[in-house]
Amino acid sequence: MAKSGRRTTGSGRRAGASGTKPAKRPPAGGKAKPARRGPRSGGRGRRPGGRGRRLLRSLAWRAAVVVLVFAAGFLAWLDFRVRAQFEGKRWALPARVYARPLELWSGARLDPDTLEDELRRAGYHREERPRRPGSYLRAGDRFVVETREFRFWDAVEPARRIEVGFDAGVVRTIDSGGSGGGPVAIVRLDPPLVGRIYPRHHEDRVMIRLADAPPALVAGLVAVEDRRFFDHHGVSFIAIARAAWANLRAASVVQGGSTLTQQLAKNLFLSRERTLRRKITEAFMALLLDARYSKEELLEAYLNEVYLGQDGRRAIHGFGLASWFYFGRRLDELDLSEAALLVGLARGASAYNPRRQPERALRRRNLVLDVMAARGVVGGAQAAAAKARPLGVRSEAPRGASPHPAFVDLVRRQLSRDYRDGDLRTEGLRIFTALDPRVQSTAERMLARELAAAERRRGLEAGALQGAVLVARAGNGDVLAVVGDRRAGARGFNRALDAKRPIGSLVKPAVYLTALERGHSIASPVEDTPVEVRLADGRRWAPRNHDGKHLGTMPLYRALALSRNAATARLGLSLGAPRVAAALERLGAAGPISSSPSLLLGSIDLSPFEVAQIYQTLANEGFRSPLRAIHEVTGPEGRPLARYGLSVEPAADPAAVYVLRAALEAVLREGTGRGVRGSLPAALGAAGKTGTTNGGRDSWFAGFAGDYVAVVWVGFDDNRAAGLSGSGQALKVWAGIVSGLPAAETTAAVPDGVEWRWTGFDGEPYRTDPGCPGAVRLPHRGAAGLRYRRC
Repeated sequence: MAKSGRRTTGSGRRAGASGTKPAKRPPAGGKAKPARRGPRSGGRGRRPGGRGRRLLRSLAWRAAVVVLVFAAGFLAWLDFRVRAQFEGKRWALPARVYARPLELWSGARLDPDTLEDELRRAGYHREERPRRPGSYLRAGDRFVVETREFRFWDAVEPARRIEVGFDAGVVRTIDSGGSGGGPVAIVRLDPPLVGRIYPRHHEDRVMIRLADAPPALVAGLVAVEDRRFFDHHGVSFIAIARAAWANLRAASVVQGGSTLTQQLAKNLFLSRERTLRRKITEAFMALLLDARYSKEELLEAYLNEVYLGQDGRRAIHGFGLASWFYFGRRLDELDLSEAALLVGLARGASAYNPRRQPERALRRRNLVLDVMAARGVVGGAQAAAAKARPLGVRSEAPRGASPHPAFVDLVRRQLSRDYRDGDLRTEGLRIFTALDPRVQSTAERMLARELAAAERRRGLEAGALQGAVLVARAGNGDVLAVVGDRRAGARGFNRALDAKRPIGSLVKPAVYLTALERGHSIASPVEDTPVEVRLADGRRWAPRNHDGKHLGTMPLYRALALSRNAATARLGLSLGAPRVAAALERLGAAGPISSSPSLLLGSIDLSPFEVAQIYQTLANEGFRSPLRAIHEVTGPEGRPLARYGLSVEPAADPAAVYVLRAALEAVLREGTGRGVRGSLPAALGAAGKTGTTNGGRDSWFAGFAGDYVAVVWVGFDDNRAAGLSGSGQALKVWAGIVSGLPAAETTAAVPDGVEWRWTGFDGEPYRTDPGCPGAVRLPHRGAAGLRYRRC
């Protein structure tokens, strides 16, 4: 028994042993009084008090405020970024370079084969029943053409149906609307696209408006990729759940839940990384896009942004460019089967590449058509007919890089005077040029053919020789063709603009022009005899003729035609080398030019472009027009920005130039260029000059025929001596180009004070009668002063 009579706990310890009083029992029949709680002592097992809860609540509120501020700031930053890019310059658009447009009118010199070639270059397709723009039918010498609408710098050329008839290489009739249509005065076809100046990231687009896209393509895209596009607010939680369930069942990612708006946000603003953070950012951006912009604006942006293929370094973005890339047509020219294929590519351009994976692409296209039919976009019969068609993709992708890089290089250089490089790469400029596709292709073909033939004749390694060609319009300086490499389309060193080589005898027309301007006649006597000059540094300059002979006294025109070095040097020294240097600068050579005696025989380094400027002035009766590749520049919507008009200034005495031309015609008739005399129509009045440099390192020919002036250079890049000659390689290239062009016959008006006379020569010129031995018909200034001699 306990001694004290107190109860103990089960542990043997007394109740209240801890120092606390035992709980009191409530009085019988009454309620216990609530115990009074004192302040916490912080002892073990005590419940937290009010101060701790208040502290936790304060921390929670502060954390929430921080999170809200951060989220608001993040959303504000996202909103700023979305608006800045979506409302500003959304894309960096490459500049587009166009060739000259082909104009058709009754009486135009054009043959049916050339018209068909021009149509193909402009992306027209031959069809049995042409109905859509960009198609044509040829039946012998008659064409039915469905032209495209095109916005030029000065007007919009409407789309229309025309019939064109030919007769003997001339356009005879142009009628509109097929049989029974009225005559059309003139038609300007849309020009071929010949180059682009890309942004540095090499993305490419052809911008389209939503209204220009085929309705079936737009409806099919929504039906296949995001059928609730017009109902959700940028993010579709139903689509996310559906995709998650499908992926869970398949145990892999087989379906995505992204809306078109999310895809647009990802492509416009985000990287391709697959992280939760990027996905959340994408969703927020989609919500902001949907809140700020209409569904139509978002859909149009998607049509221009979606990635649809790759062409080397060039990324194909947007349906507008993809239509050209796969079908060679504008987007509004596509039929249902073609539009369905492009819609299918939006899911995965690489996986369904129709050129590399045609069977997979066909299945994808047919699935798109089935979905479009199931959702009422098209009828079942329409879908079945479209599924029966082949893919229709062009076998080869059009080259993203320009097929004529040397010409586009010239365009960039001339544009650099007025535009920054960044503007050319990003502003979507449309550049209309003077490039003539017929002339360009002829020049490329003839250079490659003749160089290969020269290598075979001389036993050279294939591809050893190189060359350059520049062809311009004689009357206005328009550059029609530039070839900077024997391989058409090759990029790199542009020999037409940058290969500065000694021009040799190409300088001689400047010597003889100076003589004619200072009172010599075309038949004045010149001495082809040895000449020697002691130079200022003590060296001896003694030019020799190419054949090692001296022919004595001869008329001036014949010394030029036969390219006699000694006669030219003697004549030039009598005139003074500084006067010849000044004549070259007046004709268009960039000065200052050294006036050493060796200048008289071509010891001056010029590029084919610079030589062409000199000969353009001679071809244009002494009036210089700076060579120009560009006509007009517009903005992407067609607003005119700059016009590169014709500039003409007098550079030489027209009468002297007229007489000089007769001497240059003699080069091809009886001089160093006579080897191609039979291949050139006499009515063209072909004239020019051969040029050869020491050791045969360079072969040149520069001249004009009809309305063309052309310069050809042939040589080795390493400048080795190889026995080339101007009358060999370069002349054959030049003659092949000129004879292959539809050059109009031209007859220069005889200037005042110039008379054509039958002329003989016996050490001095004299007038005589036609048919007399040695008589030549020549133009003279002041011919009345010539003595007359009867046969």
